[in-house]
Amino acid sequence: MSSHAAPPAAPSRNPCCLCWCCCCSCSWSEGRRRAWRASGESKLQPLPSCEVCSTPSPEEVQSWAQSFDKLMHSPAGRSAFRAFLRTEYSEENMLFWLACEELKAEANQHVVDEKARLIYEDYVSILSPKEVSLDSRVREGINRKMQEPSAHTFDDAQLQIYTLMHRDSYPRFLSSPAYRALLLQGSSQSSQEA
Repeated sequence: MSSHAAPPAAPSRNPCCLCWCCCCSCSWSEGRRRAWRASGESKLQPLPSCEVCSTPSPEEVQSWAQSFDKLMHSPAGRSAFRAFLRTEYSEENMLFWLACEELKAEANQHVVDEKARLIYEDYVSILSPKEVSLDSRVREGINRKMQEPSAHTFDDAQLQIYTLMHRDSYPRFLSSPAYRALLLQGSSQSSQEA
């Protein structure tokens, strides 16, 4: 008899399906996923488009070049950066980061479980077309934590993706035509007001 027993399934799991990552297509997990997505109360919402965000001031646009944190704390900055990431085919990094932020703000454990599963399916699963690039150590940590998801299940992965965006995409964003256009738009607004 082996001394390594399999970890017990979390109490919310249905005995017909021991697949915690919901990658299987059994009717139980598929039905739950469909019902949760249909309910508007906790569905992951995308970031509003630029039209919904307030127009950033010239000073705000300039502040985005001072630090990545300033860019990420600005709704208009996140929206502009997300549009840039879309042109680089890496928008999933921002979407994953935003989904993790939303998860961390959730207090209801049932909703946390469901959101964690959706985040796993959408961004961590190797079957996802929006899979983010995570190292094996972080991915294994997520796999362990998914047995009992919490609002902080993806913290290490979120930090890794944040760092990736900061080091890789952010410098290209600052030298992109899109960011230069925002700077010019801001400076033309300033000169018109004078």
